[in-house]
Formats: sequence, C-alpha cells, structure tokens
Amino acid sequence: MKLYIVVALALIAAVAAQDKYTTKYDGIDLDEILKSDRLFNNYFKCLMDQGRCTPDGKELKRLLPDALNTNCSKCSEKQKQGTEKVVNYLIDNRPSQWKTLQEKYDPDNTYRTKYRVEAKKFGITV
Repeated sequence: MKLYIVVALALIAAVAAQDKYTTKYDGIDLDEILKSDRLFNNYFKCLMDQGRCTPDGKELKRLLPDALNTNCSKCSEKQKQGTEKVVNYLIDNRPSQWKTLQEKYDPDNTYRTKYRVEAKKFGITV
C-alpha cells in the first residue's frame, strides 16, 4: 500500500512540474545580454531563425509561443520579471528589432491587443 502512495505522489509531482517552465536558465544575466550587442544579436538571430541558438535561446524560442498564448502562466516570478525587463528594453532601445519580433510572433496583433491593458499597468506602451 505504501508503494502505491509513493508512486501516486511521484506521478502528481511529475504532472505538477509540467505546469511550469523549467527554471534551469533563470540564472542567466539579462543585463549582460542587453548591454552587449554581440550577445543580444545572437539571441535575436536565434529567435528570428537567422542564426544558431544557445541551449537557453533554443528553450526560449520553443516556449515563447506558449508563453504568449497563456499570458506566461507557466512562468516563474523571475521569468515574468525578466520578460518585463526585456520588453521594456526592446521598446525603449531597439524599436526596429521589437517590431521585427512582433511581426514574427504576433503578425495579427492578437497578443498586442490581448496584453495592452496589462502592459499599461507596468508602464509599457505596446
């Protein structure tokens, strides 16, 4: 009987873990990436299918459509804060690349419309 309880708890833990994105890359220094043209452009090219991807870039590219679709509901708090930081940076400092990303990941302005009110709460104009 105890074995069944252990197996059941293990299955519940496995299912619960799938409801969140991995935090494996949460230690990445976003400031370092954002202030380095070389690093930033490598990530940008990865997202745009124009260059090679680091393992964390590949994971970002894979999860980005789902995160957009679910309002980052599977994101950790650190991932949500990082998203806000990167979006603000793109809007303020790299508007042409922001526009290019929007054209690829939100060609019909679905997410822009969906998140406009929420973004405004954070001082982001989309």
